Amino acid sequence: MDIKVDEMLWGSSMLPEGTVERWFVSDGALVALGDRLAEVRIEGALHEITAPTPGRLSIVVASNMMVDPGSLLARLTRD
Repeated sequence: MDIKVDEMLWGSSMLPEGTVERWFVSDGALVALGDRLAEVRIEGALHEITAPTPGRLSIVVASNMMVDPGSLLARLTRD
């Protein structure tokens, strides 16, 4: 399952991109439904990204990298 930045987080933002502030789990880690995965900063506000399903996390965008609305952040695979 793809984990993307929700386009709705940009709502009224004038800036076209955000930044992945940090990952709370490591690449390859097993995560449970609802686990905190990452924080994304958009125009000064931090938004938490949580696991929509359990699985093994494969990070696509590293910390401190820029993201656009709808960008792929990571993938979750079931073992």
